[in-house]
Amino acid sequence: MDQDQIKHCIPHREPFLWIDEVLEIDKNKIHATKYIDPDLPVFQGHYPDFPILPGVLQCEMALQAGAILISRQHALEAEKVPVATRMNDVKFRHMVRPGDTANVYVEIKERLGDAFFMTGKIVVDGQTTTRLEFAATATDSPN
Repeated sequence: MDQDQIKHCIPHREPFLWIDEVLEIDKNKIHATKYIDPDLPVFQGHYPDFPILPGVLQCEMALQAGAILISRQHALEAEKVPVATRMNDVKFRHMVRPGDTANVYVEIKERLGDAFFMTGKIVVDGQTTTRLEFAATATDSPN
């Protein structure tokens, strides 16, 4: 999936769209990528002399990939969008730096009605940088 297809699935837009491309997707799994542009404004302050992508933005990549997976593979009632409702057991293991490409893997572990329970991980150069468990619930769209 390219940017246009991704934007059709989720409401996120620049500068807060944290998925560039979807490489693989099936009923319960997604593999997406995000190039970490060295010119991102976040690096001006986090940290200027040793820029690191904040962990919360790595979590956001997984949340957005999960929302794409839900919107593409699971029927939701009309006018419903997946919204994050919980994050558990978040672990940051390695830094993500400007110029890296993050591989984002998300898997749906369970669905209970409109609630989806997922696991996610971010991988850069073969090293897992972040792991998390999270949930999203299909809720009424503000539109």
